[in-house]
Amino acid sequence: MPGEWILHVDLDQFIAAVEVARHPDLRGRPVIVGGTGDPAQRAVVATASYEAREFGVHSGMPLRTAAKRCPDAVFLPVDKPAYEEVSQRVMATLRRFPVVVEVLGWDEAFVGVSTDDPEALAARIQRAVTEESGMSCSVGIGDNRLRAKTATGFAKPSGVFRLTQDNWSKVMDGRSTEALQGIGRRTAKKLAELGIDTVGLLAAADRDRLAARFGPTMGPWYRLLARGLGDREVTATPYVPRSRSRETTFQQNLTDPAEIAGEVAALAFRVADDVVAEGRPAARVAVKVRFAPFVTQTRSMTLENPTSDAEVLREAALTVLGRFEDNRPVRLLGVRAEFDVTEAT
Repeated sequence: MPGEWILHVDLDQFIAAVEVARHPDLRGRPVIVGGTGDPAQRAVVATASYEAREFGVHSGMPLRTAAKRCPDAVFLPVDKPAYEEVSQRVMATLRRFPVVVEVLGWDEAFVGVSTDDPEALAARIQRAVTEESGMSCSVGIGDNRLRAKTATGFAKPSGVFRLTQDNWSKVMDGRSTEALQGIGRRTAKKLAELGIDTVGLLAAADRDRLAARFGPTMGPWYRLLARGLGDREVTATPYVPRSRSRETTFQQNLTDPAEIAGEVAALAFRVADDVVAEGRPAARVAVKVRFAPFVTQTRSMTLENPTSDAEVLREAALTVLGRFEDNRPVRLLGVRAEFDVTEAT
């Protein structure tokens, strides 16, 4: 009988690849996309081509830093409509296969399928995606979502890799805990302080000891991650945004509290327009502040009643702004409205 498989399809260097497809003369050159495309202005890297990554450029890095590391790079502005159009073509291509497709974002999706040869299906998907969109993709194959997504990291670029219960320990046990989805640098450092610096050691760690250090939920969950355990369900339910946000990076730092409050209010009104367009009320409001030189903090509050009212969202954003105690100059402000995910299901 055919086995039940989950494939994680991840478009390679997606945003940069879209730009290269539009500008073939950029092929093989370091390409960095972010902000308005001007590295002299304050903005961060949205994506970098593999050629740029060789110089240490990565997503989230300030464009100015990226320019210093890779001075010969081509800098381009973010063009969301172009990326959305290509993404929709790719997802439509996946849906033409006899599979269940769960879209995760512009550049990735889970595919659920019954087949006795998942590698052959992965190859067919790769060919179809390239023929229909010009994009290349990597495909991770797993017996659950976690293993499929982890496998994609070994498949990049443009390859296929299978990771299941049978080979999980062989592939993962000797790797750093940061190789696990959901464990970042800070958590890995805390685990190392407990003498746990590999996936194998985390998988064998004492549950109560982890719970004592990371809490009764997160501690045991890290142990499950290390064992490769995860959800097996793939659903075709359309992707529903969990939030809407707007942010602004200022070319000159803001120091006047009144000016900062005015910018937050303006962002809140823009977010309110997005909330109305979404057709769902916001249940929570968050404010992000990036202080000079580059320290980012976020505060949030839950609304008494979900709303789409612009004035209520503005007042909430200003209330949250008042919870910041740092008085350093501000280089970025952001406002996010979060939806009640239970209302979308």
